[in-house]
Amino acid sequence: MRRDGRGALNAWPLLPGSPGTALLAGAVLIALAVDALWGEPPARVHPVVWMGRALGACGARLAPQQARDRDLKAFWLSAGVWIALGAIVYIASWGIQTLALRHLPLWAAAVLLGLVLKPLLAWRMLKREVLAVQAALAQSLPAGRDRLSWLVSRDTAQLDAFQVRESAIETLAENLCDSVIAPLLWFAVLGLPGAALYRFANTADAMWGYPGWRGQGAARRHWQWAGKWAARADDVLSWLPARLTAALLWLAGGRRVSLAQLRRDARGTPSPNGGWPMGVMAQLLGVRLGKPGVYVLHPAGAPPREGDVALAVRFGQKTVSAVVLIALVAMIFDVLGGG
Repeated sequence: MRRDGRGALNAWPLLPGSPGTALLAGAVLIALAVDALWGEPPARVHPVVWMGRALGACGARLAPQQARDRDLKAFWLSAGVWIALGAIVYIASWGIQTLALRHLPLWAAAVLLGLVLKPLLAWRMLKREVLAVQAALAQSLPAGRDRLSWLVSRDTAQLDAFQVRESAIETLAENLCDSVIAPLLWFAVLGLPGAALYRFANTADAMWGYPGWRGQGAARRHWQWAGKWAARADDVLSWLPARLTAALLWLAGGRRVSLAQLRRDARGTPSPNGGWPMGVMAQLLGVRLGKPGVYVLHPAGAPPREGDVALAVRFGQKTVSAVVLIALVAMIFDVLGGG
């Protein structure tokens, strides 16, 4: 691989001023360290919050208030706004990265990129919220249902204790991909712009991508067609990260997983990606996960028991620790190799 003017290996050949592997790994380690120590930045300076506000403001004008068959106008209008907002996110993050790489020493560039990368991933918050569901469930079933409603869009009012645990474990496994592995993978591939664009796409899917009615009163909108582009974009960008997350989770779990069962489980979920990390987690825990009438993962497993949520978090933590180890090894080899 060619070197730039400062002798850094060109790890991101599609971007100007590309850094070496050690810088890339250093930024990842800084981002994960900041996440572990301090968690999320304040909302007023959180880029994902900014993305959500922009998507919310635009979505209020894009989705129709009446259900329409084959609403191509809403589809293409939403697609155009998604592309425009995504371009703004990509260009802004590309500018930050380019300034850092061209005008800062490599160590300082790694620190800055790590600090900006941190809000694009959220492991500490994810595990805290999932464990909070289990703690609330230990107090009472209504408390567990209420706390779960903070994490999922489904109606939690009729869930039993097993189903509350199921939903918490599924949320952990799926968001281990969306909130940790996927941003880091796209950072490795395309740098800060790749991580930022992925986080934008994932946020857009959460806000626009679920079909049907959303909102109340005057804010009630129909997203059947207006959200299709956002949903498909997230599916495409999450395809590889979901499978990588499943592989890392399996390796970190240290237990046997049936690939044939995993493929069957993954094909049965509405999402082309979510079933992979959720299916591996179900097998690692030896439990059955799913939504009634929609899908079942690891049907031979037992209903999730008390303690399975905490065990799922431990498997997730081991997966994140594996990423830290990979980054450290990459940095050491790059430094020893004279990168």
